[in-house]
Order: sequence, then C-alpha cells, then structure tokens
Amino acid sequence: MRKTVKLMLLFLTVLSLAVLAACTNSDSSTNDEGTKEEGTKGEATKTEDGKVSIEFWHAMSGTGQTSLDEIVANFNESQDKYEVKAEFQGTYEESLTKLRSVGGTKDAPAITQVFEIGTKYMIDSGYIEPIQKFIDKNDFNADELEQNILNYYKVDDELYSMPFNSSTPVMIYNKDAFKEAGLDPEKAPETFAEVINSAEKLTKGEMYGFSMLTYGWFFEQLLATQGGDYVNENNGRTGDATEAAFNSDEGRLVFRTLDTMNKAKTFGNFGTNWDDIRAAFASEKVAMYLDSSAGVAGAIDTAPFEVGVAYIPHADEVKRNGVVIGGASLWMSKGIAEEEQEAAWEFMQYLTTPEVQAKWHLDTGYFAINPKAYEEESVKEKWAEFPQYKVTVDQLQDTVPGYATQGALISVFPESRQQIVTALEDMYQGKDPAEALEQAAEGTNRAIEVANKTKK
Repeated sequence: MRKTVKLMLLFLTVLSLAVLAACTNSDSSTNDEGTKEEGTKGEATKTEDGKVSIEFWHAMSGTGQTSLDEIVANFNESQDKYEVKAEFQGTYEESLTKLRSVGGTKDAPAITQVFEIGTKYMIDSGYIEPIQKFIDKNDFNADELEQNILNYYKVDDELYSMPFNSSTPVMIYNKDAFKEAGLDPEKAPETFAEVINSAEKLTKGEMYGFSMLTYGWFFEQLLATQGGDYVNENNGRTGDATEAAFNSDEGRLVFRTLDTMNKAKTFGNFGTNWDDIRAAFASEKVAMYLDSSAGVAGAIDTAPFEVGVAYIPHADEVKRNGVVIGGASLWMSKGIAEEEQEAAWEFMQYLTTPEVQAKWHLDTGYFAINPKAYEEESVKEKWAEFPQYKVTVDQLQDTVPGYATQGALISVFPESRQQIVTALEDMYQGKDPAEALEQAAEGTNRAIEVANKTKK
C-alpha cells in the first residue's frame, strides 16, 4: 500500500510539473521587435447547413452523461445558429491532460469542464478567456445565480468560469438506527463532540457509528466550516499561496476527532472508494457518514431503511461557517474563432436557465446554479416527496461568505489531497494525529514551492 501511495505521489508531482510548464503555451508568435503577437484564430467550424459547430469536452459519465447529452440535444434543437458536440474525455485529470496539448490554440475545444481544484491552474494557464468578459459585454445578470457557488470561481470579483455541476458534503444517517439507539431521528448531531457521543451509542454488532471516506475533500470541508484556511495568503485569494495553513488548531481538531472515534472503535474505515462506503451504509455497517450532496438520491434509493440528511458537523467552540463548493465548472477557450466563442457563450447562458437547471438538479442531484430552478413545479414535487433534497440547498445557502468557505486556490491541489489521504491512513494505523497532519503540511509545502518556482 505504501509503495502504491509513493508511486501515485510521484506520478501526480510529475504531472503537475508538466502541466505547470505548459502554462507558457499560447497561440502566438514573436515579431522582429521581440514582442508577442496573437496568432490567427482562423475561421469557425461550420456544419453542412451553416451552423457554427463547437466542441464541449466533459468528464460526465453515467446518469450525468445521459442528462447532459439530452440538454445538449435540446439546445441544438432550440435554435438554428449553433451546434454543440458534447465529447466525453475520461476523468477530469485525463481531460485536463488532453487540453494541455491544444490549449490556447484554434484547435482547442470551445468549452472544457474542469474540476474545482483545477481553477488556479486554468487561471494561470493562458488557455482561457474569463467569463466575466462575456458577462460585461452582454450585460448578463450573474446576480441571479447562486452566489455561494459563484464565489469559488471568482478572484478579485472577476468570474473566470461558469459553474456547472456543483455539490457540497452532507451528513447522511440511518433514522431507524437512531431510533433503536434512543436518539432523535429528526436531529442529527451538529458538533464534533455530539458526533463522538452519538457514534458511541450507534455502534452495535457489525454497525459502526460514524465513517468518512478517506478523501481530502472532506477534511477541507470540516476545516472550512470552522473558519480555517487551507493555505496562506487568505486561502490563496489575495496572493499566491506559499505554504499550507491546514496544520492549524482547526485542522488538528479534525484529526483528533477522527482519531478519538477510531481508537474507540466507533469509526468504520471503508477506505478511499465512494462505492464501498455507500454500500456499507446501505448494508447497515455504518449509521452515519459524510457524502456528497449528489449522493443523496442514491442513498435514499438503495437503503432499506429511512434515510436522514443533515448539515456537516462543526467544532463545538465555533459557529458553523458552512461548506465549500465542489464539482466542476465550464471554461471558455482563448485562441478559437470569435464565432465559436459566441456559440459557447450562448450555450452557457442556456445552461443557466431555470428549466435546464431544474432538469439537471433532478436528474443528477447536483445543485441548480440558478435558484429560480427550485421554484419549478417538478422540483417542488420532488422536494415534497423527498425533503432530504432541500437540506443540501439550505446548507449551501446558509454558508457564510469568507475566504475559508470560498475555497483554496493552489495549482498542486491533487498532490496536497493525496498528502491528506496518506496522513489519515497513517493515523488510522496508529500514528499521532498531529504528526500525521504536520507531515501532510510539509509535503504540501514542497509541492507548492516547486510549482511556484516552475511558474516563475
């Protein structure tokens, strides 16, 4: 296992360096005076019937891909000027690697879906046109969209990409198990101490009281809801981050809380695979766990018991700050024909409409980036039948804006998340929680230092 982790870290570091080195790629040339000039963008690609045709690279599979294909088909049928071709590119990492070879040139896809932790890289890459440019040019009212989602993709009040599939973590729990343990099934534990106490009462036979996927995203969320930053420079929002900040009192408290339950044998360690922890919940091997809001529908559908959904827990000593958005957003390519950019912008606007967002929310469980979607009758009917859906939206809208909940901007986020995974695994095997977390911070600092040097 340790050898596998080391190999993975090596691969991620090499990939990050390669991606960062690509930041200088652009569709430009140098004139006799030694200054760069923008290259020719070329003519727009058109279909036989004269429509401007654009490529949309995405990483959606399963029900997400099915819904997306339907949305694209509906857009293509709704007008006669543009045609969008949705093309699956594999995982987020695979798609980003492919983009590197064509980014900033006329051969780049008009739209690329990039996961949220790729935001800093995309901003620095030179591959993209900020969405703010099209918002200002077309007087698009972005104020109608969900501000706590937009905030992640904003830097200095400039929106760089259009949010698309957005999610946050939630607490999912077994209401029947709560009743049997003498706990209120309508009131999940809200603080770390309450989680520890409830987990002890819920642990029985083969059922553990609590679990959390060994995944850095959940650590980030439990840190942010305390108001803790992940890196310095206000989470990289007011300057390039130079070191980790998560090895703080807030970060150590998260590790101590998990360590306490692990040593008490009330914590179930189901590894790093989403399917495994979800199967454990459905088969009653764990009573409470953290999942993505996009996993709520699946939990309700597969569990043979009544499922509850609640906000993620926070430290007892502080007020809840809220959650950081996860998922991915859509980026506009730089260097493509102007008509293709216009087509991409038209499609992005279509995606923000209440009707489309209502469909996307109901099909996939992701948030609607336009809150008006929740006023659609189809959504109201679904929420009436499954009030658990509304809990995820309430938690997002109750989030307090700030650097912590806006999310961190670092180009080496994948490497840093793997450092957290290794630290959690070491702690579950008996390593001191503070030492494990410090080791993750040191690894993150090394990755940031290398990335910053490469960028220069």
